[in-house]
Amino acid sequence: MSNREHQFILPTNSACRSPMLNSASMTVHHSRAQWRISFASSLSLALLSAVLLDLPFPIAGPLPPWRAIFGWIALVPLLYVLLAPQEIDSRRYLWRSTLLAYICGVVWYVLNCYWIYQTMTTYAQGVSPLGGVGILLLFSAVLGLYFSLFGLILAFLRRASRGIIVPLAVAPFAWTAIELLAAHLTSVPWDQLGYSQVDNLMLTKLAPFTGTYGISLVLVAGNSLLAAALLTRNIHTRLRFGTGAVLLVVLLQLSSVFPSKPSATTAYAVLMQPNLDVGAYNMWIGPEWDEHASWMLQQSLRTCSPAYIGMPITGIPPVTPPCGRNFPPPGVVVWPEAQSPLLSDSPSTVALLHSLATTAHAPVIAGMLGHDDQGTYNSAVFTAPDGTPKGRYDKIHLVPFGEYIPYRKLFFFAHKLTEQLADLQRGKTRNVFRTDDHVFGTFICYESIFADEIRPFALNGAQVFVNVSDDGWYGDTSAPWQHLNMARMRAIENHRWILLDTNNGITTAIDPKGRVTYSAPRNVATSLVVRYGYEDDLTFYTRHGDLFALACGIIIAGALLYFAFSRRSA
Repeated sequence: MSNREHQFILPTNSACRSPMLNSASMTVHHSRAQWRISFASSLSLALLSAVLLDLPFPIAGPLPPWRAIFGWIALVPLLYVLLAPQEIDSRRYLWRSTLLAYICGVVWYVLNCYWIYQTMTTYAQGVSPLGGVGILLLFSAVLGLYFSLFGLILAFLRRASRGIIVPLAVAPFAWTAIELLAAHLTSVPWDQLGYSQVDNLMLTKLAPFTGTYGISLVLVAGNSLLAAALLTRNIHTRLRFGTGAVLLVVLLQLSSVFPSKPSATTAYAVLMQPNLDVGAYNMWIGPEWDEHASWMLQQSLRTCSPAYIGMPITGIPPVTPPCGRNFPPPGVVVWPEAQSPLLSDSPSTVALLHSLATTAHAPVIAGMLGHDDQGTYNSAVFTAPDGTPKGRYDKIHLVPFGEYIPYRKLFFFAHKLTEQLADLQRGKTRNVFRTDDHVFGTFICYESIFADEIRPFALNGAQVFVNVSDDGWYGDTSAPWQHLNMARMRAIENHRWILLDTNNGITTAIDPKGRVTYSAPRNVATSLVVRYGYEDDLTFYTRHGDLFALACGIIIAGALLYFAFSRRSA
C-alpha cells in the first residue's frame, strides 16, 4: 500500500483514533448542536416578546392601568436575541435576525388583532372559520414585515459597528421611524407602542409635541437600557444600565398615579347610542320610522343620565352630568354612525333633523349616508339650532374592503366577502361646522386612528372634536377598547375635548388630557349626557404634525448610510 493511500485509511477502532481528530469532530458536532439550541432558545424569546407586547394593550375589555408596565420590558427578549454574542460576520446572522423579528411581529399582530377573525366569520359572506384564520394570518404576515425591517436594521448595525451600543442607541429611532412608515405606507397605525401609555399622565405630556411617536421612542429607549444591562459583560456597566432603566420606569410610571385637576367644562352634549344591529339594514318602514323618530326626539331632551353615574371605565372618577328641568339647551346633540336608513337628501331625514334641532334648541350632528351627483358617501350632517341644514362632512379615509375595494381589478372577488359592502366615494375636504359661537370638527369611526389626519380639524378652527362611530362590527372583543385609546390620544395631541358617540358603545366624553370622564354601558339603547369644553389653542403637534417621527427617520437613514459606506471603505 502506498503512502498516499495510507493517509486516507483510518482505524476502525475508536481507541486508535487521533486525539486531534476526536477534538475536531466533537467541535463540529457541538457547534451544530449549539446552533440548533441557540435558534430554539432565540425563537422562544422572540415569541415571549410578542406575548409581552400584547399585554399593555386591551385584550377583552378596558385596560387595567397597571398592565402598561409591560410596555417597558416587552421588547427586551427580542433585543437580546438580535444582539446577543454570535457569529455576526455570516450572512446567516442577518437572515436569522430578520426572521426572528418577523415571527415576533406576525404573532403579535395575531394576538393584538384577533378580532379580525370574529368580524370576518360573523359578518363576511361565505367566510368559514378556516377562511377567517387565513385572513387574520395574511393580515399579520404583511404587517409583520415592519418587525422584520426593525430586526434587519439592528442586525446590520450590530455587524457594522462590531458592538451593541450603536444598535441599542439607534433602536428607539428605528422603531419610531418604522411606526411612521406603517402609518403612511400600508395605512395601518393600529396600536402603536405609545398607545399603551395613554393613562400615563406624565408620559403623555410628550404627545402635544411629538404625537404618539415620542412616547414610543421613550418606551423603546427603556427597553434598550434593560437589554444593555443583560448584554454587557462588565458588572459595573450592567448595574448602571439596569439602575438607569429602573429609575426611568419608576419616575415616569409612578408619577401618573397622582391625580390632577379635572379639565374645565362650559357646555353639555346629548350623545345617542341606538344599539342598532350592524348585521342588518334597518329600513324603518311606516310605524317603525315614527317609533325611531319619537325615541330620538325624547333622547335629545335629556338633561341627565342618573342610571349611569359612578360607572367609570378606566379607573377615573366620572364627572357628574348636568341634571335639572330648567337646564339651558345642550351645546350639541349627536347621532352616531349606524346602520340606519337616514340619507342626507331624503326629505324625511331632513324633516327629522329639523325637528331634533328645533326641539332641543341645539345644533345636531348626525351620521348617515351622504348623497349627491358625484355618488354616495359615509357622512356626518350638521343642522343648525333653527333646523337649517348647514353642511356635511364626507369621510375621507375609508375602510378598505369595508367601504371601498382597493385595486378593484386585482381584488375582483372582494365584493363577495361582505353583504354590507358599500362602494363609497371619498370626501375631499375636512370641513368644520360653525354655529354663532363655536366650531365643531367631526370625523368618522376609523379615521380617529390617523393622527396626522385629525389635526387639520383643529387647524381649521375646531374647538371640540366629535367622533361618530360604529364599533358593533368588532363584537365584544378588544377592538372597541383599542379604538377608544387611540381616540384618547387624539384628544391629548390636539388639546381638545372629544365627544365619542357610537352605535353600541363605547359612547363617552374624553377630556384634553385623554381621560374618559363619563360613559354609557355597551350594547344598550340609550343616550348619554356629558359635560365638555371648548379649546382654542394649537399645540406644536397640531401645527407641525409628524415632524418628530420624520426626524427619527432621517437619523436612521443617516446612521445606515454612514455605516454602510464605512464598512465598504474598510
